[in-house]
Amino acid sequence: MSFNHFDERGQAVMVDVSGKTPTMRTAVARATVTMKPATLAAIIEGRMTKGDVFAVARLAGIAAAKKTPDLIPLSHPLAVHHAAIEFRTEPDSGRVEIEATVKAFERTGVEMEAMTAAAVAALTVYDMCKGTEKGIVIGELCLQYKEGGKSGIYRREG
Repeated sequence: MSFNHFDERGQAVMVDVSGKTPTMRTAVARATVTMKPATLAAIIEGRMTKGDVFAVARLAGIAAAKKTPDLIPLSHPLAVHHAAIEFRTEPDSGRVEIEATVKAFERTGVEMEAMTAAAVAALTVYDMCKGTEKGIVIGELCLQYKEGGKSGIYRREG
């Protein structure tokens, strides 16, 4: 089975995974959002004018995991079986860590779904808070962990 990413004319094509055996796939991605401590305090205390920032960002991230093939042209449509978004806050520094976990029983990994979920959750935090603070920074979007498939387990160090 060939896994070329280009056709005979040199055009990008979706990788052929039809011959692969489905396995349980899991991926965890992380994004960070940094803002003024006062803005994060307002989020935690429920004082943002647009509403519950983390609830809306959680739903946006989950929806994004399911819509990844609509956004990333060569990613495969997958039946996402689990998607979750968690938030860890550091009130003194104004830092929010977003962790997205995605699982599916599929022929290809769910790394892009997890990364997209974390990114869209972070963008939603920005959108929900931009009326209060324009200087919010979204940073460090990365894959933390993945398992399943031929390549096995990957765990980010550090």
